[in-house]
Amino acid sequence: MNLFAYPAYQAFADLMLPARHGAALINRSLDAWPAFNDTPQGRSLRASCDLITLAGLTHSRPPFALDEIEVDGKPVNIVEEVAAHTPFCSLLHFRKETAPSPAQPRVLVIAPMSGHFATLLRGTVKTMLAEHDVYITDWHNPRDVPLSQGRFGFDEFVQHVIDFTAKIGPGTHLLAVCQPTVAALAAVALMAADDHPAQPASMTLMAGPLDTRINPTKVNALAKSKPIEWFERNLISAVPFGFAGAHRRVYPGFVQLNAFMAMNLGRHLDSFETMYYERAKGDPAKADTIRVFYEEYFATMDLTADFYLETVETVFQRHALPLHELEVGGRLIEPSKRTISARSGKRSRRRTCATSCGLTSRRIMCRRAWGTTGCLTATAGSGISIRACVR
Repeated sequence: MNLFAYPAYQAFADLMLPARHGAALINRSLDAWPAFNDTPQGRSLRASCDLITLAGLTHSRPPFALDEIEVDGKPVNIVEEVAAHTPFCSLLHFRKETAPSPAQPRVLVIAPMSGHFATLLRGTVKTMLAEHDVYITDWHNPRDVPLSQGRFGFDEFVQHVIDFTAKIGPGTHLLAVCQPTVAALAAVALMAADDHPAQPASMTLMAGPLDTRINPTKVNALAKSKPIEWFERNLISAVPFGFAGAHRRVYPGFVQLNAFMAMNLGRHLDSFETMYYERAKGDPAKADTIRVFYEEYFATMDLTADFYLETVETVFQRHALPLHELEVGGRLIEPSKRTISARSGKRSRRRTCATSCGLTSRRIMCRRAWGTTGCLTATAGSGISIRACVR
């Protein structure tokens, strides 16, 4: 474990805080002095202050800010409420003040726990709200969860999906985006094996790592290039003093963000340069678009060490799901026990579905949906419909 990474980061962040607050204060002063704010010097000063205020991360979830949506051409107020709560996650319900008639289908959006907050799916939730009754998993930052609340690993993630699906009730549709696709499939398989009364009506898996042997990315290659001990020794640190989760072993969000940015560093630097240039020349709309994106992107959360290491080893190194070796709570996950037909856009996609899920593919057809480059749809004999979308 890297004992010094998190304390060193936090010390630097604390040192930068006065500068960031000072830059924000200057921007507010410019708002109150429009005569100078509209000059070239004022715009350049504001552009510089924008860069300084962004020179740091936040560790709390931004608001969803979904107060109103349009349903059947009429505005409807949205109330964000907590339907269920655990130390590691809240089940958020975006309830409509005026209930549509007939009742809309209930959808549980399973957000990834991968270094950012569930608000990254704000656009997805907003789009779905017009025709669906939407819930979402709002994962908590582990650095705010006391050690006394216990561990959180892959098994606990799967159990959260099962419990939240049961809370919403029978007929719920599941939508898992990216990293939680494996856990979602495991949860549904367990519910099917137990003949759970709240088995979901359908499951959509979008751009997830069901079988990382197929079309491997740089991230997949890195996961395979090092033993799991290397990840634990170099990437795991402990939450420092001053936080509720002090001493909890985590994969820090700032490490994840650095890895993401390093893969496209030139593009990020160009974006910051563009933001400065557009602000300085007097085009705040373009600059604001970039700034809003990075305010969300720089809102990071940690992952518990247990969850991170188990995911890397199980999903990316051992390929436990496609090799029929995935276990949750000591139980083997066997989706192939269900009678399932599948549809895919390409022959390689067919292999992804059949290999990863243990599905028997009966017919192939082209399909594009959900903004991904390929989707797999499967319907189980028990009535469960599964759509797996892969990049």
